[in-house]
This record gives sequence, structure tokens and C-alpha cells, in this order.
Amino acid sequence: MLGILDTQFVVKRVSQLARWARDRGGRGPADIWWDELASLTRELTSAHEADVVAVGVSGMGPCVLLTDENDTPVRPAILYGVDTRSVPQIERLESELGANEVARRGGSRLTTQAAGPKVAWIAEQEPELFRRARRLYMPNSWLVRRLTGAYVLDHHSASQSTPLYDIVARDWYTPWTDRIAPGIELPELRWSGEAAGTVTAEAAHLTGLPTGIPVTTGTIDAWAEALSVGAHGIGDLMLMYGTTMFLVHTVPGLLRDPSLWSTVGALPDTRNLAGGMATSGAVTSWLRDLFGSDDYRQLLHLAEESGPGAGGLLMLPYFAGERTPITDPRARGVIAGLTLSHTRGDLYRAALEGTAYGVRHNIEAIEAAGGDIRRVVAVGGGTQGRLWTQIVSDVTGRAQEVHTTSIGASYGGALLAAQLVSDARIDIWNPVQEVVTPRPEMTSRYDELYALYRELYPASSHVVHALSDIQSR
Repeated sequence: MLGILDTQFVVKRVSQLARWARDRGGRGPADIWWDELASLTRELTSAHEADVVAVGVSGMGPCVLLTDENDTPVRPAILYGVDTRSVPQIERLESELGANEVARRGGSRLTTQAAGPKVAWIAEQEPELFRRARRLYMPNSWLVRRLTGAYVLDHHSASQSTPLYDIVARDWYTPWTDRIAPGIELPELRWSGEAAGTVTAEAAHLTGLPTGIPVTTGTIDAWAEALSVGAHGIGDLMLMYGTTMFLVHTVPGLLRDPSLWSTVGALPDTRNLAGGMATSGAVTSWLRDLFGSDDYRQLLHLAEESGPGAGGLLMLPYFAGERTPITDPRARGVIAGLTLSHTRGDLYRAALEGTAYGVRHNIEAIEAAGGDIRRVVAVGGGTQGRLWTQIVSDVTGRAQEVHTTSIGASYGGALLAAQLVSDARIDIWNPVQEVVTPRPEMTSRYDELYALYRELYPASSHVVHALSDIQSR
């Protein structure tokens, strides 16, 4: 019945985009996003007999794709917070605009997550390319443009474009957009579930979709994940176990904190306090490759055998800097306590526990900022196998709901599409399958290790910062 288009699925391996572009004659990520979507959509529509009546779109973000007036990208897209190139622009903009004023108007301090400094980076470092730029896209809005011809962006994605967006007025802030993005016509803002337009005849020919069916405005993948499990009510916290770890807490009103991101929600009149770790599943993938293993199940089995505490290992999972709550792009991964007796299972367990400690750190920051967490819902590939979610519940002392479909950015996009044409409800589509509950004896044991985890970053930061500087050179 429903089209499910999700750019997080289409762009399966973000780290391979440059190689893909080279292999395809220099074509950039934006071309690949569209080519892969069109190819997959033709495959899906030819393999299934269901009538497609609406399309939902989501994608990674916040990213920055600048194009000229003909929608030709002027350069490859820049990724979200894992791309730390804009640190000098962050420092300059906060100095010129005032860090407190940026946080007051934009909802958050400037970090590598924000899209605004990435635009400023292009303007400063690639001025000839920037002079050609006329439009700003993110993955979901780029696909909407190609599908419908509409130039729109959802409010949530815009609210992660600090300092271009006024989080109180819920609109672009012209004095700063004119300063940071001169000459760029910014997209019309709509809510994620609003129709952006309908599939054009050209897009229908390329994708196999029916002409004239509605397409949602869409949003960033983590927020679509939250929609896929109904985690957008006041007090809900979504934990997204993916390549990175995302936390999205829905709050009754605007809350600001310098160590977190204050955003508008995917749905009208909702607001979020959010956090994100730069790596989580990325570290487990790195370890798997390092071990020469292709079987996560075996590594999970070895980690379970290792037991709580990973044989006395602690890992800071800051392998790509860290986003919230320490907001330190120069942070680096640390593995403390290694001996010759430690095993692959110990290291893998330490990675899972290090992520869990990072989740607890973020939860404490959310509550210190005024958040009131009443319900936790787990989503993403890391929910498979149960061990990781159990460790997070044990470390945080929080129960987590896991729904029948737990890998669901595309499911959230499909829900928004369904609501354009029906009264679809996520509790019917995707009920709770199980609740992971903390084990008190494990929680008390992890309290000691968490205290050591919190000491490790300040104790080692001067060393890893020096190493980061050496790596930059």
C-alpha cells in the first residue's frame, strides 16, 4: 500500500561515498543518493504487487549540500557532526555573534553538528564554489526535490542548522542567514508529515512510482526512527543504536543546555532535547574488522562470556571526537587497563559498556537540563541480539521498550506517508515486543565503573588533544 523511501537505507555505507563517486566517474553523493533510490524503488515496485499510494522520505543529517540555480551540486555534501572541519568557523561565529545569543536564538551552542558553520566553511575555504551556490539541501530534501520539484525542508532539520534558524520564531533568521549564506535562497519550511508535493511524470518514469501520489517533506533519520516506535510523547526518550548513538527526548517546552541540542520536533508543536555520540556501532564495526571476523553473533557471544566489567577494561568511545555532552571534536578513543591476558571478548564488551556509559552521561545531562524521562524506547540495528540493550539498561538503571520492528527510519517515514491518506497508528503497526529491564545487582556493580569512566576523560584529555594535533598535521 505505501511507498517507503529512506535515504539512510539508500546510502548504506556513508564511508564509501568518496570511493563510489570515484568509481562512477567522479559523481558526487547527491547523484548517488538519487541513483540508488531510483534503482531500489524500481526493484521494490517490480517485486511487490501492492499499490503505492504515498511516499515517505528520511535521511541522515544535518548535512550540507549546496547547488547552483540548476540544482547541480557545487561540491560534495558535508556530513553531520562526525565531520569536524568547521571548528574554526564555530569559534569565529560564536565570537562575532555572541555564544550566548546564538544559544538563545538557535537553541544550542555551535558544535560540529550544526549546519551553519559548515556553510561558512565552504564560503571561506572554497569561495569560488560558494559564489555559484544558490540552494541548500539535506539528503531528504534533495530526494523530495527530485521526486516532486518542491524546494522544501522540514522544521526539525532546519533547527539543526544553527545559527540560521530561530528556534523560538520557528523560521529562518534573516540577519544571520544573510551574513552566513549570502546569495542562497533558503528552502520553504514545512513540518515533516506535510505533503511537499506529488511525484512528477519524470520521477515516475525513473523510479517506477505512480505519477501524482503525495510525498512527505520528511526529516532526519533519528527523528524518523522515533516516529517508528511512537517515541514523540512528552517524557519519551528514544535511544538509536546505530553507527552513532542518538538520544531524542521530547519535552513540553523549550529547554536549552550548552552540552546538548535543543530542537523543534518532527511533529508540529513538539520540542526536543537531543544528544548524540560520534561513534557506537562504528567502534564495534572497527573491532570486528580489526579481529578479522565477519560474525557479530560470535563477538557478542565472546562479550557475554567476558562478563560485566570486561575483565577490568574501560573504553572511552570517542574515536571520531565526541558530540554530546562533552562537545569535543579533539577527543579520541582510550582503552584503559589492558593486559596481555585480555581477549577479543573483553575488548568487544568494553566497547559495548563504553557506549552504555556514554548513554548514561547523556541521560544525566538531559535531566540536569530539566528533562523528565518517563519512558525509554530502543531502536536501531544494535537492538538485535539483546546483549547491548541489556548492558545499557544495567548501566543506566532504565528499562527500555523494544518494538516488533526496531530498525525503522523507513518505518517512521512510511507512517507519515500513511497519515497523508489514512488514519494510520504506530501502536497498531508496531507494538512493543519486549521490555529490557535493569538488573539491580549489575547496576550497583556498574556504578563503580561508571565513576571511573567519568574520571578517565578529564585525566587523559590533555594527552589525546596533543595526539589529535599531531594527527591533524
